[in-house]
Amino acid sequence: MSDTPFGFGLPPEEPEDGDNGKKKGGDQGGGSDRGQGPANPFGFGAGAGGGDNPFAAMFGSMNPADLGAAFQQLGQMLSYEGGPVNWDMAKDIARQTVAQGTADGTKDASVTDAERSAVQEAVRLADLWLDGVTSLPSGSTSAVAWSRAEWVEATVPVWKELVDPVAERVGAAMGGVLPEEMQAMAGPLLGMMRSMGGAMFGTQIGQAVGVLAGEVVGSTDIGLPLGPSGKAALLPVNIDALGSGLGVPKEEVRLYLALREAAHQRLFAHVPWLRSHLFGAVEGYARGIKVDTAKLEDAVGQLDPSHPEQLQEALQQGMFQPEDSPEQKAALARLETALALVEGWVDAVVHAAAEPHLPSAGALRETLRRRRASGGPAEQTFATLIGLELRPRRLRDASRLWASLTDARGAEGRDALWEHPDMLPTAADLDDPDGFVHREHLDFSELDKMLGEAAGRGGGHAGEKAGEKAEDKPEEPGQDQGKGQGKDSGE
Repeated sequence: MSDTPFGFGLPPEEPEDGDNGKKKGGDQGGGSDRGQGPANPFGFGAGAGGGDNPFAAMFGSMNPADLGAAFQQLGQMLSYEGGPVNWDMAKDIARQTVAQGTADGTKDASVTDAERSAVQEAVRLADLWLDGVTSLPSGSTSAVAWSRAEWVEATVPVWKELVDPVAERVGAAMGGVLPEEMQAMAGPLLGMMRSMGGAMFGTQIGQAVGVLAGEVVGSTDIGLPLGPSGKAALLPVNIDALGSGLGVPKEEVRLYLALREAAHQRLFAHVPWLRSHLFGAVEGYARGIKVDTAKLEDAVGQLDPSHPEQLQEALQQGMFQPEDSPEQKAALARLETALALVEGWVDAVVHAAAEPHLPSAGALRETLRRRRASGGPAEQTFATLIGLELRPRRLRDASRLWASLTDARGAEGRDALWEHPDMLPTAADLDDPDGFVHREHLDFSELDKMLGEAAGRGGGHAGEKAGEKAEDKPEEPGQDQGKGQGKDSGE
């Protein structure tokens, strides 16, 4: 076994015996008795101290002044006994990433009173404009201006909902691949693996959240409600960065983004089933993700306790494999369609509200569409972490469909489709928007009546009304429309 426990090696300031007087910094793999190893054994990525230091993202530069604190934090990492993700570590690293600033040199800054007032006024005016183009009332009980660090603090609870289910699957796979005879003897090793797994996810998620905090302009940029309910939030420092190269007055950029934030807030506040529908779609997709245990088994079969970086390397080489099954394809289709419908509705409604008032509405719309469609490095990181890109692939198709519905039925008729998920367009409807727009739909009162009857039958009560309607069972909601079944079969 190596003299360097767990392969962590000596501090880079001290020379290593048998290395011709070279410093440890030239061999970061923790494999002093091997003479080789990855430059970054735990995959923590470049952080405050640079990419050559495997703990840089957590500890900053490893100089003698903070070496004691570094090892204290390392001890805390290995003693972690919480859930599948070390969220305290994730939040700390996200805050550190924010403090470093973005690649263009933009630093985070506390929100000024003037910026706070400007955001509140923009959201107030945005709600007035939206009143004329949608039947959904305002969903913003307050308007706030956040720094990037405040965005991190406010959104971590929602990221926890998104990431924990997948991280739990990885953690279970890490323990499950050990041979039974090894599991009986490897209690401390399993505990260390769980701690390292929690630290691994916490570090990577923290870095991704920190990078994303440098890109987002509000609390709903990815189509999910990341902030507290009813709180419309904008990030002035990121709004300034976004508008700097557009040649559009800052006030117009702020107003357009306030319209988008306020429109999202209306939708999530007054469509009570929507949040659980979206998060349920994410969870349904996560349930179909397989962890590639073959790589884990290979790594565990040759596991050297002094070199746990082997496990990290295995985890980083293709951790997720979505199942190629009808159920998984249906879950992905439901999620992509739901995200597209939300973003498409917001895009159509905001354009209708902004066009009469903002000369640059068209240019800003196209900028935001391209920005949303292309994503960024943080979104790509989350695709690796949770096996999913939170991106509306069919935003333009959905936006055209909502605009056509407005022309054909007016704002009230368009917005009435949010009454129930079975009334919404499906993926097939995005292919044929005209067919959906001109198709006859059930009256909502009739739908509610039939849903109530179905609930009575499902509850095991053979009531008189359920008995009277038994002969109507083949004509349940959506059957003659081809909609309800379509959503359950993958759209």
